[in-house]
Amino acid sequence: MSLKDFVNFSGSTSLPTECLNKIVSECTDYLKTSEREKTKRREIDKLERESISRIKAQKDILMKYLDRSFDERSDNFRSLFCIIDQAILSGNNEQLAMALQTMTEMAKSNPFKDLSNLTSVRAALNNSEHEWKF
Repeated sequence: MSLKDFVNFSGSTSLPTECLNKIVSECTDYLKTSEREKTKRREIDKLERESISRIKAQKDILMKYLDRSFDERSDNFRSLFCIIDQAILSGNNEQLAMALQTMTEMAKSNPFKDLSNLTSVRAALNNSEHEWKF
């Protein structure tokens, strides 16, 4: 409806009815849009919660892996130091050389190399019989 139509209003009831219909239509459109946007926000919130949950689960797996791998690595070094001490006390140079070589190789190895494949890490953590080698 144009301004000209409004100015030329001749007492007809169509103008107020059209205005009311327009108001109702706009309000209805607004409510539909508002509800649609609320639904989108709920979906986004749900995706956010799911993503955060997955990140936390992956973090837990990684932290368990690191705890276990470094605990075992530490135990291995302690064992090697005991072997080195015994070899020194007994004068067994062959045993000393082997223990030192093993320790050197362990020190060179990167404890993070297996983290490139988190699927294998997860499977190893879930397997109670898995032997951790470093």
